[in-house]
Amino acid sequence: MARYALTDIHGCARTFKALVQDQLKLQKTDELYLLGDLVNKGPDSRGVIDFILHLQHQEYQVHCLRGNHDEMLLKSVKKGEKALNLTPPEKKLVLQSFEVESFEKLPKKYVKFLKSLPYYLQLPDFCLVHAGFDFKQRDIFADKDAMLNIRNYKVDWAKIENKALLHGHTPTALHTIKKAVSHRDPKLNLDAGCVYYRNAAYGNLVALDLDSRELFVQPNVDRPYPIARKT
Repeated sequence: MARYALTDIHGCARTFKALVQDQLKLQKTDELYLLGDLVNKGPDSRGVIDFILHLQHQEYQVHCLRGNHDEMLLKSVKKGEKALNLTPPEKKLVLQSFEVESFEKLPKKYVKFLKSLPYYLQLPDFCLVHAGFDFKQRDIFADKDAMLNIRNYKVDWAKIENKALLHGHTPTALHTIKKAVSHRDPKLNLDAGCVYYRNAAYGNLVALDLDSRELFVQPNVDRPYPIARKT
């Protein structure tokens, strides 16, 4: 049995499948944790969710968290495209992947899935979240906005029982992630900017083995698609 965590797939379904099937060679006894931002920006948001649902249906242990982009897509079902912080080409990619003409028509199966996503998960030795926590709050688990969006925070380890903290949300250069993993940093950002294949430092999807601390790196194989460089 192995435990893996990865994050910020952003609609890169081929890259996600390559990492899970070819590199991790996921078994039904393994646990796979996805730390949010499953959708938006990349070419196949629907394909990412379909693969997750397929794995779960086949009784693989796949656990997903909610990211800010998952939340945005959910809000767009009621508020339309103004709920999405995306470029026009990125919005078009999302609509095309779900084969709908407007975000209000997102199929119910996917709406139900997005609604089911929790904001954080606690393992015996790890605390998992998309962005992080506002440790200045008395109850860090009540601030949903922080869990989806916060950046640049200092960890109060007592509030997470001195567990290691895994998150994504902020694209980070691969060499920085590798360095943090090798140093066994207790706070790890696993967002290697998979969707931003036009940036030399990004364009990778990474998975961490939570027990061996081995890092698996899968370069983006979904390219090309229209996306701006990350600035």
